[in-house]
Amino acid sequence: MARRKKGDLVNGWVCLDKPYEMGSTEAVTKVRRLFNAQKAGHAGTLDPLASGILPIALGEATKTVPFMMEAQKIYRFVIHWGISTDSIDLEGTVIGRSDVRPTPEQVKAALPQFVGEIDQVPPAFSAIRVNGERAYDLAREGVEVELQSRRVTIHEAAVTDVPDADHIEITMRTGKGVYVRSLARDLAAVLGAEGHVSVLRREMVGPFSVENAVTLDFLVDLAHKGRASEGLLPVATALDDIPDLAVTEQEAFSLRQGRPIVLLPAQVEQLQDRLQTGSTQVSAFEGETLVALCSLKAGRLEPDRVFNLQ
Repeated sequence: MARRKKGDLVNGWVCLDKPYEMGSTEAVTKVRRLFNAQKAGHAGTLDPLASGILPIALGEATKTVPFMMEAQKIYRFVIHWGISTDSIDLEGTVIGRSDVRPTPEQVKAALPQFVGEIDQVPPAFSAIRVNGERAYDLAREGVEVELQSRRVTIHEAAVTDVPDADHIEITMRTGKGVYVRSLARDLAAVLGAEGHVSVLRREMVGPFSVENAVTLDFLVDLAHKGRASEGLLPVATALDDIPDLAVTEQEAFSLRQGRPIVLLPAQVEQLQDRLQTGSTQVSAFEGETLVALCSLKAGRLEPDRVFNLQ
């Protein structure tokens, strides 16, 4: 006899505005407890010293987390000139000082070389595994970690504020795997300066942004009033850029049983017009209910992930 899972069947996304100095795992744990949810996960770690958007999946929404890993992100961050640290943020040990203060014009002139597809070396203080151990654990033990460069994409990067000569704010839109601290390190090197990230805020992860975000305090208040569900976004929120198709009750039943359904030529044509280049992913809905994520193959929808939603 299968053991009953602890917690309630809660399905949906929480677009959390994570506070400063809270780890992503701690944030997920707090949200999961507030909802008493059986299952929870997050889409994209956010460092404790960063604030902003941390999408947290509950229940069936965890099945859509992989689609968020490819989502574009927007970061707003401040570089503090004059001091470099080994972790390239406030937490690290000072490893360099300089009187050089790049002007806004110099920063603006240097930024374009970091836009587009670039090779970027992750920070030594990162969660990347090296021989089975986290790079940041090795770095804290004084072990020299040499990480390989990665091909990443930065779509846009611009100076958005200059509080004073010691600080400059940059906002950038990126693909997956980009490290803000690495950009700050490399930008400082190009400009012959020392610098570290003193403020970091993530403002968007795909369809999740500051506009549909909630704070932990807000969720706590809702939970105390027995209205926690008002802080949830639909499971399908993460599938915002995937074309959808309305299916009948019988078709929905077949998909839930793991069986493909045959589409009309007109349906296939409409879906093909809406699919992104190289993609075959389609979300099937029965009314407002997400039924399955499917692949469009040879005029049929074949279910890849089936959702148990009411």
